[in-house]
Amino acid sequence: MSEATISLPAIYGIKAGMTRIFDASGNHIPVTVVKLIPNVISQVKTQDKDGYGAYQVAFHEKRESLLTKPVKGTLKKAGISQNLTQFSEIKVEAPVAEALGKEVGLEEFKANVFVDVTGTSKGKGFQGVMKRYNFQGGPAAHGSHFHRRPGSIGCRATPARVFAEKKMPGQMGNETVTVQNIQVLEVNTKDGYMLIKGSVPGSKNGFIKIAKAVKKA
Repeated sequence: MSEATISLPAIYGIKAGMTRIFDASGNHIPVTVVKLIPNVISQVKTQDKDGYGAYQVAFHEKRESLLTKPVKGTLKKAGISQNLTQFSEIKVEAPVAEALGKEVGLEEFKANVFVDVTGTSKGKGFQGVMKRYNFQGGPAAHGSHFHRRPGSIGCRATPARVFAEKKMPGQMGNETVTVQNIQVLEVNTKDGYMLIKGSVPGSKNGFIKIAKAVKKA
């Protein structure tokens, strides 16, 4: 690890899409391509000042005209020259002030390492119970008046109410989703991409968080 970078248990990237690769035996492996982007420490949170220890990480560069004054002030205070617009926090045990302005390295994310990937799932809009929860639905015959509706949601005189968290029509998708224990197959810093086995949450060009797997050593 160079002096200009710092190692953290998580980084942020952009989901570029999916493709496939072939191993030495010719087996087909579906992979997600992650575009590697600069992650820079923009603020250091300490136990004494903020009540917890963490690094605020800035990423996703845009042109300067799209930056707000508060964002410009944060970047200037951290000594960051890039026009970064997205900010998120990564908790650490003992943050150091010297990390301010340093770029996050990829030392923790080598090939064959297992990671947890967090992203925002694709939004599906307002959906019924058959699409949202895989309900069976009613008879498909012409005479039936019960096709895709959820049916009765009530109970008897006891408890005389509808239970909380009842599966009903509503907003589907657009949620923060984490997929655990998926394998990194390749990290190419020269071309700026990472290959992760299988699929990860989110749409193309969406931001994802790649963290060391908490359930694997």
